[in-house]
Amino acid sequence: MSKIFTPLPDLPAPDSSKGFIGWLRHNLFSTPINSVLSVVALYIVFSAVIPALNWAVFSANWTGLTEDACNSGGACWPFVASRLDFFIYGFYPSELTWRLDLSFLLLALTFGPQFVEAFPYKKNLGIFSVTGFPIIAYFLISGGSFGLESVPTEKWGGLSLTLLLAYVGIVAALPIGIALALGRRSEMPVIRTFCIGFIELWRGVPLISVLFMASVMLPLFLPEGVNFDKLLRALIGITMFQSAYMAEVIRGGLQAIPRGQYEAASAMGMNYWKMMFLVVLPQALKLVIPGIVNTFIALFKDTTLVLIIGLFDILATVNSAIQDPKWGAVETEGYVFAAFCFWVFCFSMSRYSQKLERKLHTGH
Repeated sequence: MSKIFTPLPDLPAPDSSKGFIGWLRHNLFSTPINSVLSVVALYIVFSAVIPALNWAVFSANWTGLTEDACNSGGACWPFVASRLDFFIYGFYPSELTWRLDLSFLLLALTFGPQFVEAFPYKKNLGIFSVTGFPIIAYFLISGGSFGLESVPTEKWGGLSLTLLLAYVGIVAALPIGIALALGRRSEMPVIRTFCIGFIELWRGVPLISVLFMASVMLPLFLPEGVNFDKLLRALIGITMFQSAYMAEVIRGGLQAIPRGQYEAASAMGMNYWKMMFLVVLPQALKLVIPGIVNTFIALFKDTTLVLIIGLFDILATVNSAIQDPKWGAVETEGYVFAAFCFWVFCFSMSRYSQKLERKLHTGH
């Protein structure tokens, strides 16, 4: 007579493999070597983080108007608070900073919804961010029209100038880089030679040399009586420099597309431009998102080099403010504040690119 076996219910996972203890065993102490490395790494982190937190938070001074208020041995944050307007606006007239604030608000309203998955008008906002917003921001910041008082670019500075340089460089370098990448792969010798020469020329010199050339030498080649604004010259130099690097990043994506994609598009009767913009470029740009964002981040940080041609970005304003003898030795606080500003924007770009990669990941 056959026996009927009733399967027993599944046993719960042991306590050592679930919860916080399970996470520690799986991620930090899975093997003896990993355990040793984890202990050493945690020791290094705590030995560096605890003193830093003590200096920046627990022992820091938060209120006061002069150096006398900073007597606890920690960070002197009243220095940053007292010069915050200078760090953000530079020499922009204080009674007109509302125009910069309005531009920042418009920038946030333009890009903020891009991070909301369910927002229905992302495409329209994207088009507005590269067409309407730059025009509105230009008239707001520079003035001289619609009854707004004119503010010369010599008074622009601080974080607002850094964002301006980075925004214009990013918006302009991407399409120019795409055009150069396509031109370098063109079958027309004249276009291919021109694009190769442009890319290799701009990649072969440091950005400092480019800024010097744009600020000092460019006016020598202009007709008599024609003069470019110093800020405009810097924008042109930064854009041309970064577009060369962007072109090589995008060319790498174009070379990664299989030949079959080109042949399939041609078999469907597509001409060159339809094939590129409907089939090839969408795939190529998706592949090189990390490289594109890496170039954007490098561009954002390279804006600090405009100091050498007399433009006061956020780092230049910090360098100027820490020379004030009224505050004594506050170099660390100033540079920490500048580093934090750069980290916030660069980290935000990095996180958004990772989100975009996950969204566009269609591999199987």
